[in-house]
Amino acid sequence: MTEPTPPIRRNTILLAASLAANSAMLQLSAAVATLTVVLVVGLHSLVGLGPAIVLGTGALFALPAGRAMDRFGRIPVLVAGFALGVVGGVLAAIGAGYDLAVPVVIGLVCVGAASATALLARTAAGDMYPPSRRARGISFVLFGAVFGAILGPAVFSPLLADKELDADALVLPWLAAAAFMLIGLLLVAAVRPDPSRIARLIGAVQGTADAGEAAPLREILRRPGVLPALVAALASFAVMVGIMTLTGVVVVEQGHEARVVFPIIGAHVIGMYALVIVVGGFIDRVGRSRALVGGLLVMALSAISLLWVSSVAAFAFTLFALGLGWSFSFVAATAQLADATKPIERGRLLGFNDLLAGLTGAGLSLLGGFALDAIGVAALGVGGLLLVLAPAGWIVRYSLRIRALGLAPSGAD
Repeated sequence: MTEPTPPIRRNTILLAASLAANSAMLQLSAAVATLTVVLVVGLHSLVGLGPAIVLGTGALFALPAGRAMDRFGRIPVLVAGFALGVVGGVLAAIGAGYDLAVPVVIGLVCVGAASATALLARTAAGDMYPPSRRARGISFVLFGAVFGAILGPAVFSPLLADKELDADALVLPWLAAAAFMLIGLLLVAAVRPDPSRIARLIGAVQGTADAGEAAPLREILRRPGVLPALVAALASFAVMVGIMTLTGVVVVEQGHEARVVFPIIGAHVIGMYALVIVVGGFIDRVGRSRALVGGLLVMALSAISLLWVSSVAAFAFTLFALGLGWSFSFVAATAQLADATKPIERGRLLGFNDLLAGLTGAGLSLLGGFALDAIGVAALGVGGLLLVLAPAGWIVRYSLRIRALGLAPSGAD
């Protein structure tokens, strides 16, 4: 009996919509996680602690979540992740409302775990499309996050408008974020069949079905194209989140109202996802390596421009460009890592990638908070420039060497 055609388009739409809900939650986290910790704890020097908790927890959760996806399927793990997001939003609201540090910290831990798991939806996206269309398929799912960029400011800005910026003012936004994650949970639970099953069907049709057990991680890391993808993903994600999470503090300290942070973060998320479908198709045409390097260079220019911007519009454009550069690097890296793995290896490798990137991003946010307090915005601009330029140069040299040896992976050129 012929296997029915899986509803790839329906699943893609559901996964994209769930990422829209997660994107709205992340906007709040990026904009006020710093302020929530500072207002509840009362120490300005801990300005980087909030995002460091979110990113560090997400990093530590990513690898076990990826392994669980390979073992139990993509959807059960995604559902559990969104459930943690609901709990995190509620706990952060309780902590803000009663000036309790412990619920805030636990809530941010849950938010970090939820965001890391939701981001692994791109594993499911990579499962449902063949290699020739994989970058575009991943971009279809990631595109959903752009709607979160619209929903975030539309919901959170009015909740903070004309209010004194204290911990009590953050209660309703955190509860709204929890509601977004509940919607995301319901959407992702409706995905059928599990994308890992679709990957096996595609492999069977193409004659590339899984054979034997998954290779050890150290062996996967030695495959051509894997290391540059990891390096680019690590650098681009760490710099992106480091700048994004601290921009809210920079904007407020320059005399702007707290509510304008949401449109700025919204512009950043639009840069990350609004053009991602075009970006995905472009990457499939020009190759992964060129997209990795090009994205890092755009991020370098965006980072250094922080030294001169001061208006809300300029901040929004700079963060938009930063997100666009990240989009090229991130989608290309994800596609290249998916190309290099079988379905039973894919979740683990992408989880390992997110572990490295998240830990680096958490460290950069925490150190960036201290550097911002001691040096100023130059610490973000110059630091971000150097952290993406160095990997770009190494990736170019690596790609030329691999190409000379005739070992370039499919789609890498």
